Amino acid sequence: MDGELGDFLRSRRARIRPEEVGLPTHGRRRVPGLRREEVAQLAGVSVDYCIRLEQGRGPGGPSRTKSGGVSDAVLDAIARVLRLDETEHACLMTVARPRRTAAGRPAAPRVRPGVQLLLDGMGLTPAFVLGRRMDVLAWNALGDAVNGFSTLAPAERNVPRQVFLDPAAVGFYPDWAAVAAQTVANLRIDAGRHPDDARMAALVGELSMKSADFRRLWADHEVKECAYGVKRIQHPVAGLLTLPYETLTVPTNPDQTIVAYTPEPGSGTAERLSLLGSWATTG
Repeated sequence: MDGELGDFLRSRRARIRPEEVGLPTHGRRRVPGLRREEVAQLAGVSVDYCIRLEQGRGPGGPSRTKSGGVSDAVLDAIARVLRLDETEHACLMTVARPRRTAAGRPAAPRVRPGVQLLLDGMGLTPAFVLGRRMDVLAWNALGDAVNGFSTLAPAERNVPRQVFLDPAAVGFYPDWAAVAAQTVANLRIDAGRHPDDARMAALVGELSMKSADFRRLWADHEVKECAYGVKRIQHPVAGLLTLPYETLTVPTNPDQTIVAYTPEPGSGTAERLSLLGSWATTG
């Protein structure tokens, strides 16, 4: 994941027109958006500092913290100039000062038994747990009936892989383009939090090689949390399901997220989910 910070900052510079921040626009510009020099001027830091930051070389001088990282004040100033939203600002802070993982074979992700009991107790609510790299780690019966997790090999229980590599995904998600963009934006947050994750690098490499859509979206460097929203699914048995969803982070494991679909009681989707649950139980 080398170059992640530089690519992110360059993509954000490119989307801001000079006139938006009060800079003159006359003359030919070699790059779209703001130059490094202009970002440095507006943020109140040196040009060399911005160059080093984009190159991932760890700027020196008074703007470093005692632990050697970039100061909050500098990152806040750059975020202000680049007009980052809350999620993008958090991503900048994370990528600029990433957590380094210890060497060695990573332990297999596990969902605590209590979390599985929680899922199973949500009998009328499709729910599942996502872990690192948006791997699907656990689910309840109705969540499985909607998504078919148990029919997949363990290595294939991964949301980005399913969205971009499964030929049936475009028909399964009527709003596939929006689902694909959201998936990549969420995956980028995880990549920024864990820059040394070899499995993440392998996943991104595989998807980039096999999917032109993924390559294009990954190059956009969009970041966005999937905290809540609405997803539409064209289910082969239940038909069209309009599924609002909420996400909850597992307190004892911040890398695990419970995703629960919460259709309006009495709605057509709720009725079809009830029928789907009965069909799955008897099928």
